[in-house]
Amino acid sequence: MAETASKRLKTNPVTIGTHNGHFHADEALAVYMLRLLPTYQSSTLIRTRDAALLETCHTVVDVGGEYDASKERYDHHQRTFNTTFPNRPTKLSSAGLVYMHFGKAIIAQHLGVSEEAVEVDVLWKKIYEHFIEALDAHDNGISAYDPKAIAAAGLEKRFADGGFGLGAMVSRLNPNWNEPTPADPREAQAREDERFLIASQRMGEEFSRDLAYHAEAWLPARAIVHRAYEQRLQYDPKGRILIFDGQSVPWKDHLYTLETQEGGESKVVYVLYPEKPVPDAKWRIQAVPVSSDSFESRKPLPEAWRGFRDEKLDEISGIVGGVFVHAAGFIGGNKSFEGARAMAVKALEM
Repeated sequence: MAETASKRLKTNPVTIGTHNGHFHADEALAVYMLRLLPTYQSSTLIRTRDAALLETCHTVVDVGGEYDASKERYDHHQRTFNTTFPNRPTKLSSAGLVYMHFGKAIIAQHLGVSEEAVEVDVLWKKIYEHFIEALDAHDNGISAYDPKAIAAAGLEKRFADGGFGLGAMVSRLNPNWNEPTPADPREAQAREDERFLIASQRMGEEFSRDLAYHAEAWLPARAIVHRAYEQRLQYDPKGRILIFDGQSVPWKDHLYTLETQEGGESKVVYVLYPEKPVPDAKWRIQAVPVSSDSFESRKPLPEAWRGFRDEKLDEISGIVGGVFVHAAGFIGGNKSFEGARAMAVKALEM
C-alpha cells in the first residue's frame, strides 16, 4: 500500500499538477501533504486543465481522469473510481488518495522511525478516520448520516452549519463571482494561484496540528489508559469507575477501543482524575459520553447535585469537599480523591 520514502526519491525539483479554477479543500491538502516529503519540498506547482501540461508533471492530483500510483496520478473523478481507505466505506478524494499512499511516509518522518513501525500504522489509520475521511466525504458529497433515514425520522436541523468547517473555509478563499478579474490571463491565474496557496497552507496547518496531537499526545496516552482500565475493578466490582492517578490524558478513544475489544455489557460510567499533577490537587469526576463526539452521557451525575457548589453541594450530596457539579451533569469536582470517588460510588447507586 504505502511505499517507502526511499522508493519515491527522484531528481528534484519535481512538478505537481492540479486543476485551476475553483479550488477545494481536498487538492489544497493533497498538495500540502506531498510538500512535507523530501521529494516534493522544492516542487513547483502547475494549476491547469491542459492535458499536455499535466503530462509534463511528475505528480498530478485531482485532475486528469486517472488514478495510477505507479505513474503518480491521483484523480478520483472517473465514473469507475470507487477506491476507499482500507476497511473504511468512504470513497476517496485526492486528499485521501495522497494520504493513503504517502501518509505512512509523512508519519514516519514526523516520528523519526521507519514506515514499518507499529505506531506508524496505528496513527495512519487513526488520522484517516479522525481527519481525512470527513474531507473525502465532503468532497464526494457524502453525508455523515443516511439522508433517507433522517427524512423518514422527520429530523430537521436546528441551525445552519454549512459555513462552519474546513471545506467552507477553503471555499471562502475563492474569488467571489463579482470580483474584478485582471484582463491579462497570466496575471489572473497568478492571483488565483496565490489564493490556492493560502488555502493549501491553512489546510496543511490543521493537518499538521492533528498529526502532532495524535503523535505526541494521543499515542503516548494509550499505555496510561490501558493501565487504568486494567485496574478499574479495584474501585468498582463491575469496572464502572476508571481512575487516572497522577495526571489525566486523552482517554475517550482509547477507552471505547478497549471496551469494544473486550465486549460485554459492563461499561465505564465515570472517569476520575486530578486537575493538576500535584499531591494536593483537586479531583474531577467526568461522566463518559455515549460516544466520542456526543454531548449525551452514559449516566450523568445526579440531577439533584447539578448546578450546586461548595458547602451547598456537600449538604445535598452528603459528601464532604464538593467543589461543583455542572448544570448539565457531565462533570463535577471535589477537593480530594476520596471525595471524588465517593461521588462516583454514590452516583452509580442513584
